[in-house]
Amino acid sequence: MIAGTSEREFHAPVAGGEIVGWVRGIGPPALLLHGGPGISEYLAELAIELSGVMTVARYQQRGLPPSVTEGDRSVDGHVADAVAVLDALGWQRAWIIGHSWGGHLAMHLAVVRPERVTVLAALDALGALPDGGAAALGENVAQGLTDAQRVRLDEYSAREEAGEGTAEEWLEIFRMLWPYYFADPASAAPMPDFRMDLEGHLATWSSIAQHFEGGTLERGLPRLQMPALVLHGDASPIPYAEAERGAALIQGVRLRILPGVGHFAWLEQPGSVRREMEALLASA
Repeated sequence: MIAGTSEREFHAPVAGGEIVGWVRGIGPPALLLHGGPGISEYLAELAIELSGVMTVARYQQRGLPPSVTEGDRSVDGHVADAVAVLDALGWQRAWIIGHSWGGHLAMHLAVVRPERVTVLAALDALGALPDGGAAALGENVAQGLTDAQRVRLDEYSAREEAGEGTAEEWLEIFRMLWPYYFADPASAAPMPDFRMDLEGHLATWSSIAQHFEGGTLERGLPRLQMPALVLHGDASPIPYAEAERGAALIQGVRLRILPGVGHFAWLEQPGSVRREMEALLASA
């Protein structure tokens, strides 16, 4: 275990209930935003990795226990919840570090509330411009499937499109695809025991699409003044070109590629994310 204080739980009042999270570490405040959208929080190991150099908070996004399970799961709703978490922690400003969908959310938070963001860090994030690499991600993680698995994937996709999919089926498909998020599927880390808010997942994706159509990040990212890091694995199923397209919108961004890494850098190369954060801390 990497250095850092023991973890404590916190509760942030939000519309309809509260967001529950955990904080640990020493150093400047940093808020972690998990991916999904709609899945259970999974960044505990990354929080431990960073806790020797930062005070790191992570939380369960709206839609699943122990946080509030109902309410606004649009992009704007998630931004409001993140701000409420900062308020509950007493952090006027913080590093905002998001992974996957969480990196995309971090960009929205920085655009809407730049005064709350010390540093923006997007880790293997859904991109800023349509469609963020989502279609390529789906194609890339499906490449290693057997014919039978592809048939099952197509069946579920049709059911989801018809509004008939279930959280259990979604998790079944995600478990099937999980190894292909890694540079070496044969040595993929075990999949966490995820839970799924399918209703929230679909609502958030609908909102993401609306923001793509409206050009929210395309217009907003060039106005940012804070330091920013875009970190991407060269074997990620989200194409590196998406990281480049998003980074090109941000003034003075630090764009870094991690060789031999897929979608989960801290699992595939432990310490790699911390080293990038330490380099950014040293240059600040």
